[in-house]
Amino acid sequence: MKQWVSAQDGLDNVWLVDAPEPERLRDGEVLVRIHCVALNYRDTEVCMGHYNHHNTLEQGAPIVPCSDMCGTIEKLGPGSDDCGFKEGDRVMAIFNQTHLKGQITEKDMSSGLGFPLPGVLTQYRIFPAYGLVKVPDYLADDEAATLPIAAVTAWMAINTFQPVGQPLKGKDKVVLLQGTGGVSISGLQIAKSLGLTAIVTSSSDAKLGRARQLGADYTINYKTTPEWQDKVLELTDGKGADVIFETGGAETLAKSFACVAYGGLISSIGYLSGKEDAPGPRINTNVLALRRNVTLKGMLNGPKERFEEMLGLYDSQQIHPVVDRTFEFEQAKEALGYLAGGSHFGKVVVKVAQSDL
Repeated sequence: MKQWVSAQDGLDNVWLVDAPEPERLRDGEVLVRIHCVALNYRDTEVCMGHYNHHNTLEQGAPIVPCSDMCGTIEKLGPGSDDCGFKEGDRVMAIFNQTHLKGQITEKDMSSGLGFPLPGVLTQYRIFPAYGLVKVPDYLADDEAATLPIAAVTAWMAINTFQPVGQPLKGKDKVVLLQGTGGVSISGLQIAKSLGLTAIVTSSSDAKLGRARQLGADYTINYKTTPEWQDKVLELTDGKGADVIFETGGAETLAKSFACVAYGGLISSIGYLSGKEDAPGPRINTNVLALRRNVTLKGMLNGPKERFEEMLGLYDSQQIHPVVDRTFEFEQAKEALGYLAGGSHFGKVVVKVAQSDL
């Protein structure tokens, strides 16, 4: 079989290799033929050797990258008869394979696909059955592949403090989504399916137009409106956003604190503007959090139980994830470069094999 390998030292140093097809299945394992792989910003960081902010993970060795896939179960291993799957089922993999419910732990971090575990940019892979979920019938392979990181992270960014089965709802609740990448566009679709009010920011009027087509109630161009936090307060009659998708990091966090509602949630998702604050005077994060009595919560995806909870909404509302562009398997290096360039709207997908459906 074929698979892609990264030396974790640059996007140019990713290569397609031949590898033996996995054969031996242990108790509770299944063999999956992979149809589509969706790319995440994390994958580009791993390939470049920049995914170094988790002290529990060690870098260095060549690795098969990527974590998000849709595939078909080819074979069940011994002891898998009662795992809830059968041969031919379409499945997605959860990101951290042992994170099944509740708060993530250090142990779960060691089960992350695409680093530290070998990833899914390969034609076949063995998974523990507990690390898989079924694909809703209505979803195409490329759509399903986009869900494990982007959509689950978005779901948790909105609902992390909500009891399972009781997601946040109501037009009086405002969600601010920074940018138009995979997590934010997933968040927009989820927010509108829950009846929430959605505000989207971007530097591109064209992308903001597409966001409005997906249901965004308000849009803000942060290039033409650099003090966008003031606009958020204006649009919400001074209340602010109940939930903020904080994807910018160094250059956006202080502004997020300025326009979050009292008692609101800032979901820390990414750091596209950098991992280190610029030098100079600034108000301490403790003071910013106290000022509007808010919560800053890091989002490391979510457990299997919340993934399956989210799929219930997707199935009932027939939500179709936004796929920006699809690349052939042999173009995976180009796909990673395209994602790193940041011009996408929604998700970038690599087609590994044709589904039999």
